[in-house]
Amino acid sequence: MADRTPLTPDERAALSARFPDWTVDGEVLRRTWEFVDFAEAWAFMGRVAEVAEELQHHPDWSNSWNRVDLTVTTHSAGQGAGGLTRLDVAFAEAVDALG
Repeated sequence: MADRTPLTPDERAALSARFPDWTVDGEVLRRTWEFVDFAEAWAFMGRVAEVAEELQHHPDWSNSWNRVDLTVTTHSAGQGAGGLTRLDVAFAEAVDALG
């Protein structure tokens, strides 16, 4: 089962060091990738979709030619309020492992 436990203040503070390519923006993690062309960007999105399905955690994202912008947060964190959770951390780790 996905761990939707909200991050502690210490876990939140460690995000920038743990994920230097991601930006903490309020209650979301953001990252942008640039590829050689559209085909590479699209292939990457397919691999991210597999991660999302495996974790049952789906990002907000956009694609423009060779660029992919991704935002992740847990909309059902805590008592119904959105926020960053351990599931978001697991998602970022899995996407980073794609290379």
